[in-house]
Amino acid sequence: MKHELQIHNIECHSYHGCIEEEGLIGSRFSVDLDLTLDFSKAVETDDLQFTADYVVLHNMVREEMAIRSKLIEHVAGRILKRLQQIYPDCSQVRVAVAKFNPPVNGQLGKAVVVITS
Repeated sequence: MKHELQIHNIECHSYHGCIEEEGLIGSRFSVDLDLTLDFSKAVETDDLQFTADYVVLHNMVREEMAIRSKLIEHVAGRILKRLQQIYPDCSQVRVAVAKFNPPVNGQLGKAVVVITS
């Protein structure tokens, strides 16, 4: 049996980007996490210790999003590494970082980077 925990739309105002002004005024971002792990004991016992804690995941994402990077690829990679450290039993981790309204010479709703282990 495959178990997957999905935490989507962790929204943050962060300061990532290659343009200097992005580091000053920031932008809107969203992070999605998909973790494949065995939480059959949580299903049976109703005990949080046998699954991934939403609070831990949310706080970790906020911490990583608070560290300025030029590239959202770099941010997504840091988040992936942290997830693997916190939950080493995950057989697969997927991290998606979206940057809304990136500064381009035109209309662009969002740019999204996805990294999967």
